[in-house]
Amino acid sequence: MSAIQITQQNFESEVLKSEVPVLLDFWAPWCGPCRMVGPIVDELATELQGKAKIGKINVDEQSELASQFRVSSIPTLAVVSGGKVLQTTVGAVPKVQLIKMLGL
Repeated sequence: MSAIQITQQNFESEVLKSEVPVLLDFWAPWCGPCRMVGPIVDELATELQGKAKIGKINVDEQSELASQFRVSSIPTLAVVSGGKVLQTTVGAVPKVQLIKMLGL
């Protein structure tokens, strides 16, 4: 299973109403560090199925969401749980740090 593509249309149902924590990866196809983080995010989507939800937000296509999260640099990774942003980090980070951010 790969990460869910999050859009303005499915944001509420996939993120805000999620029963499990959600890791959001704000990225763009032209971003080098984003391409480094992408495979890690996809691995987590498979490994954490049922424990967490992993979503990707293309900042070029979903500028409203990027602005809502005040994303100024990418990749930005944010953990949302219970409709609230619990943690954010900017830049390429190791897999273990993302798992810690999720509280798993």
